[in-house]
Amino acid sequence: MAAPAYTRLPVDERRRRLLEAGSALFAEHAFEEISMRDIAQAAGVSKPLLYHYFKSKTELFRAAVAQHAEQLETLLTARPDGQPIEQLTETLDAYLAWIDENARMWSKLLQSASTLPEAQAIIDAFRDRTLQQILTGLTPSSPPPPALRTSLRGWLGYVDAAILDWIDHRGLTQTQLRDMLITTFAASLTAAAQADPTLQLAAP
Repeated sequence: MAAPAYTRLPVDERRRRLLEAGSALFAEHAFEEISMRDIAQAAGVSKPLLYHYFKSKTELFRAAVAQHAEQLETLLTARPDGQPIEQLTETLDAYLAWIDENARMWSKLLQSASTLPEAQAIIDAFRDRTLQQILTGLTPSSPPPPALRTSLRGWLGYVDAAILDWIDHRGLTQTQLRDMLITTFAASLTAAAQADPTLQLAAP
């Protein structure tokens, strides 16, 4: 049987298509259910060619998720001139819109975190950057107090859990979910202030 003929593509374009094929599979199946052969077949390339671009399934997974995370972080960059509550509202609107378009992939990523260290590392890094961005907006001229940092890290965990439930059940509109997340954010600030009465935040 003659070997299949593959279209020659520029390196960047080939890599992009391989990432797209991998992302589509990772969005539908658990990480351990997918093989490099599956990804090669979905991309319409030979397995050796796939290994030429990615040395392992884990490397491809990291690259695919990092690409999505980069897109998401670009969307979540807050306007420097907006008030904190306005920035949070715009950020959550952008975040939830992106989640709505990439629901399966994001859900699978969060589910994979319990068994796949690479997935957990990606999520942790994303949360850390998000937390730092929020803390910088609330306490721009001083290091964040421990009570505030702890409270907001807990809020980010709540956000992930609420979004997973929203993806699974769709019982709320996107606006309802956003408003609920803003309300719990305010509650997190109140809890931090109760734990540390000296806490001072930037004006809302």
